[in-house]
Amino acid sequence: NSIFVFACLSFTTFFFLNSVTTIGDKAFYKCNSLTSVTIPDSVTTIGEKAFSECGSLTSVTIGNSVTTIGEYAFWACFELTSVTIGNSVTTIGNHAFYYCTSLTSVTIPDSVTTIGESAFYLCESLTSVTIPNSVTTIGDSAFRSCDSLTSVTIPDSVTTIGDYAFYNCTSLTSVTIPDSV
Repeated sequence: NSIFVFACLSFTTFFFLNSVTTIGDKAFYKCNSLTSVTIPDSVTTIGEKAFSECGSLTSVTIGNSVTTIGEYAFWACFELTSVTIGNSVTTIGNHAFYYCTSLTSVTIPDSVTTIGESAFYLCESLTSVTIPNSVTTIGDSAFRSCDSLTSVTIPDSVTTIGDYAFYNCTSLTSVTIPDSV
């Protein structure tokens, strides 16, 4: 079962039924009144642009069955400060949290193997990120223009760091890159 609720203007809270397994592409696109989202464990996929441009969204909890966060899933959620990513996510899609300018920290679970292209691009309030030993690929521009990011430790599991991955991180004073790269 899928959810498709395009351009809802007055939802502040939305409750998912346990039978929902997919949040479809653009399902909550531009739902400007939506303030928080808890995605239940029944959901396995968050579609492309599912929550893009939700201007009032401040917190997101992604359930433990989600394996993929789609491209642009939370793009331009300017008020988003808190994200909890469930422990089954393997891929953070390209541009997933692009332009989430208020996001301050994110913990990436041990299940993630790929941080997509521009996944956290322009998250200019991001001060810390934990990259687990499961990650093998950090995509092009993944943390580009994260102006508040001060240090990053890249684990031994990473073999590829894309072009401009940490470009224009003006506060970055320390980066540890393993021999595996």
